[in-house]
Amino acid sequence: MNAKRRSASAKRAFDLVIAALMLVATSPVLLIAILAVRMSSPGPALFSQVRVGQGGAPFRCHKLRTMYEGTPSLPTHEAPANAVTAIGKVLRGTKIDELPQLWNVLKGEMSLVGPRPCLPTQTELIGHRRELGVLQAFPGITGLAQVRGIDMSDPKLCAETDAEYLKTASIGLDIRILIGTIYRG
Repeated sequence: MNAKRRSASAKRAFDLVIAALMLVATSPVLLIAILAVRMSSPGPALFSQVRVGQGGAPFRCHKLRTMYEGTPSLPTHEAPANAVTAIGKVLRGTKIDELPQLWNVLKGEMSLVGPRPCLPTQTELIGHRRELGVLQAFPGITGLAQVRGIDMSDPKLCAETDAEYLKTASIGLDIRILIGTIYRG
């Protein structure tokens, strides 16, 4: 088995073990968050949205709903500020809204760390990612761009940072990014 394949296998094993442990450990928090979303605004607590996955293939990305039902499907940086619910602000600030994506990791659609999945309508970002080979990776719940405070409102910088991560990716870097995500929030 070559080094690249071993590295991919190690990353997948790491993702599976950590995602399963996190899902169990955070299930009480997730349950409370689901109840809070349901009690604070009409609509379902869980939200699934088509996003761009590995190789550019679409998949359904799961999150806790942080916006009012009926809000247009826009990138977060383009959504109106008043579309976010009061509980949604808390969930976003603590990253609890991302916990359902652990299911995406277990299903093999995402990784814990990688480029954040974008909407199919974010064509400029998709184009930059395609040019830089970023689409070959599984999207992540968090990534290098997020811990550096770079969002998708700057598609070129976001894609370049994603490409930088892929060039230096390792389990050690993934652990640092996960810790940075937790303590950044």
